[in-house]
Amino acid sequence: MKISLRMDDVGASTKMYEIYSKNRIGNISFLKYYKPFKAWGPYRELTTTQLHQMIDLLIKYKSKLTVAITSSWVEKNSVLIPFDEKFPHQAKIIKKAVDEKYIEIASHGLTHCVVGKHLPRLFLSNRKYHREFWDWLPYNLHYDNLKKSKISLEKWSLHKITSFVPSGNVYSLKTIKAATKLGFQKINCSKIIEHNYAIEVLDNKFVYPFHDRDIVINGIEWFENILKTYKNYEHKFLKEL
Repeated sequence: MKISLRMDDVGASTKMYEIYSKNRIGNISFLKYYKPFKAWGPYRELTTTQLHQMIDLLIKYKSKLTVAITSSWVEKNSVLIPFDEKFPHQAKIIKKAVDEKYIEIASHGLTHCVVGKHLPRLFLSNRKYHREFWDWLPYNLHYDNLKKSKISLEKWSLHKITSFVPSGNVYSLKTIKAATKLGFQKINCSKIIEHNYAIEVLDNKFVYPFHDRDIVINGIEWFENILKTYKNYEHKFLKEL
């Protein structure tokens, strides 16, 4: 049996600004920042220590990991900062692991959010605005954001980016068309959209998706337990499925 392990949200400012509660009352004012109302953020980026520990475990268990990176961090004022500038030490570690074929980088979009609508809201959830590729957004935005993401990730990693993971499993035919034109070979998502473009859309049948948040919150032991669970599987990158 084959498996592709996929970690999402690396470099995404969504971890700082997607603040909501699944409870309607919990979305009122400050409540959504605290348990039991808090549903997602804020939480911090993976540390360099955690990344080194993850790579050591990939080596130990003869595994591979696809890391879906959001190529730009969005500041409060909507300024975009490339991943390798915002997190230069993490970028260096990831690049080395890509060179050594333990990690594959996939695009997780340019921003992970609708820029300008990404900040927490006083009395409402802002979750829907932390999905980048809604069908109600213009095609040019789908194309431009994917293009900028691909160029940015390839610039510092020095590796071709061929896999794309839509944030929040939200994408449309506009996204598929843009990804095809830009030379992506695979889109991985829990939702499959029928299309006639020359690109493969993979569901999660052979993919175990998780978020960097799982390791930040639960510790590196959580990641090792996943590797133990799949230790007898044939490990593949998304691009190899």
